[in-house]
Amino acid sequence: MLKTALHYSRQLLQEVLQPGDIAVDATMGNGHDTLFMAECVGKTGFVYAFDIQAQAIESTKARLTDTPFEQRVQLIFDGHQNLALYLPQETIIKGAIFNLGYLPKSNKSIITLPNTTKKALDALLERLAPKGRIVIVAYYGHKGGAEELLTVRNYCEQLPQELYNVLNYQFINQKNQPPILFCIEKK
Repeated sequence: MLKTALHYSRQLLQEVLQPGDIAVDATMGNGHDTLFMAECVGKTGFVYAFDIQAQAIESTKARLTDTPFEQRVQLIFDGHQNLALYLPQETIIKGAIFNLGYLPKSNKSIITLPNTTKKALDALLERLAPKGRIVIVAYYGHKGGAEELLTVRNYCEQLPQELYNVLNYQFINQKNQPPILFCIEKK
């Protein structure tokens, strides 16, 4: 069967993340992707994870507790638009992920925004390693979601093909706005 956007996002990251790499979870949410990337980069790698909600930090901290990766992840209580403040300029990122929308089972009025997502993408592209990937899973069925999806699509379409490959993966015959996946790969 075809993979959902969630499962395909993990495959795309798993193909490039190796032990010792540095990764970014730009929207940590409940910590599932944070833990997944920590497993990929192993005990010698590192993951920076961002979120603006205390609930996300607590959920992710609980998910990492008593794992061998607990010390290899930095949970940052700040928006992804500020990631350049936390990652030294010389830091090379091998993989990053965004899950755009709102934190499941929480306040649906707290959402990711087009301008903050664009600023975060700009900062990550500056640090992306050759053959590194940024995966964006856009959930857009909420108020403000369509505008962010359009911003991400336009951003991706304007990336120069000489420098990047950009994938767009989506189901086109499903109800209820299934998530749309974008993957930016640096050549």
